[in-house]
Amino acid sequence: MKKQTIIVTGASSGIGKEIARYFLERGDNVVINSATADKLEKAFAELGAGDNLAMVAGNVSNKHTGEQLVATAVEKFGSADVLVNNAGIFETRPFLEVDEAHLDKFLNTNLKGTYFTTQAVIPQMLKQHDGVVINIGTPIVNHAFGGVPTTAPLSSKGAIHSLTIQLAAEFGKHNIRVNTVAPGFIRTPMHSGDADESAGLHLVNRVGEVEDIAQMVYTVAKSNFITGAIINVDGGIAAGHNLN
Repeated sequence: MKKQTIIVTGASSGIGKEIARYFLERGDNVVINSATADKLEKAFAELGAGDNLAMVAGNVSNKHTGEQLVATAVEKFGSADVLVNNAGIFETRPFLEVDEAHLDKFLNTNLKGTYFTTQAVIPQMLKQHDGVVINIGTPIVNHAFGGVPTTAPLSSKGAIHSLTIQLAAEFGKHNIRVNTVAPGFIRTPMHSGDADESAGLHLVNRVGEVEDIAQMVYTVAKSNFITGAIINVDGGIAAGHNLN
């Protein structure tokens, strides 16, 4: 299997760090990113700080961060083969209490971060006539919970799902494949230790683990024939719930 250079945003913890680890352990080169430099440096050390790992701190809502990520990948490893747009935030707030600043927070990090980092990497992928962009979405874009007010983050994630399909259409003829992996509830620091309370929302009656997502991201990255897909890795949330 071809050795690739993978860029992973939001990689200082949780799903992003596990994705980075998964590729590193299988021999790929990885460039990790986080908006928080000290957390990124800690993750860099935890991931082994080896010759096949690099890091770039910066907020992905700024296109310059994406440009730095691509430049680092090309200068250090010679290519930018896979971009994993993992950086994202999630928070609940009732719709009537959402102000402009709250909405902008999700549009900036989730949507603009994905949009502009992808915009930064596509020119390099066009030169290579090869590349994979993997966005991180959510199955609850199309599966609402009445008691969980999430209009702000879901508006940004829904836009990412739409962006995925359109980019796949625009760049498919250049051998650039664009997909979204949509996790269910995953055991990460974001859930503050109460992740298992969401077990019953999944048909498998458990929450997911970070490795569940890393496995699928790796599979999509290595595929030459998956594009324009929204792939739920969600324990069945999109299909139904376990009510026992």
